[in-house]
Amino acid sequence: MSLLELFVDVDDFCKFFLPVWERLLLGDGTRRRLRKGQLTVSEIMTIVIYFHQSHYRDFKFYYTEYVCKQLRSEFHNLVSYPRFIALLPSVLGPLSAYLRQQYGHCTGISFIDSTTLSVCDNHRIHCHRAFEGLAERGKSSMGWFYGFKLHFVVNDCGELLACRLTSGNVDDRTPVPILCSRLYGKLIGDKDYLSQPLFEQLMETFGLQLITKIKSNMKNRLMNLIDKLLLRKRSIVETVIDQLKNISQIEHTLHRSPVNFLVNVIAGLIAYCHQPKKPSLNINRFQPALIAYP
Repeated sequence: MSLLELFVDVDDFCKFFLPVWERLLLGDGTRRRLRKGQLTVSEIMTIVIYFHQSHYRDFKFYYTEYVCKQLRSEFHNLVSYPRFIALLPSVLGPLSAYLRQQYGHCTGISFIDSTTLSVCDNHRIHCHRAFEGLAERGKSSMGWFYGFKLHFVVNDCGELLACRLTSGNVDDRTPVPILCSRLYGKLIGDKDYLSQPLFEQLMETFGLQLITKIKSNMKNRLMNLIDKLLLRKRSIVETVIDQLKNISQIEHTLHRSPVNFLVNVIAGLIAYCHQPKKPSLNINRFQPALIAYP
């Protein structure tokens, strides 16, 4: 998506969302003047999202060397870099609502997984204070980390269906019922989601069939051939994680503010949703047979 197309889409959303959002905001009873800034909310959101679509790895260099010099004709009222960083918390609410608007539609075949979001190097955990009380130590297949977990669900077309952020020590199965409130058909996960109570809860509440592999110390069980084939295609989730971290850049360990950390993660997820080509299984024509229960 080009810069112009991105701005038009964001600006159309802000024209509808901001008036409603401002009426619903809670105040402390005192009247305050709502002075307009040099940059509009849609311009700030566009700059942040476009960073995750670019090839820049450092936001300060991106803003000072690219936006302020090469995009001056597109944004006439640019502010200094410190002022722009101070404005980022003001777009957290609109970005969250805009991300929800970019969610795809459930096709009956969904894949669930989680990925770690470290906020500092393991050697600096003892002196890290920016996320004190929020981030926690956790362990993944890659080892110990300090930070958060991003839990998400994608369909067979690679479209994001739901996501949730938790601290690093939360079990992967905990946020599953919340993530699956809009799903139907089959949900494919790895062994971390293996749980008979969770399977029964999803089936009774949403009519959703949870499919996972069994552990090596468990008795073998009969499984539908279609379910076995879908388990082999679970690598689509790993491709999504790779794109989120290496293209959309949702993870780095230089955050100094929890709010700006959330802005960075949400903007990266939005940038992924705008990708024209996403990991896909290309099985839409066989969808009715795949979502049928055994």
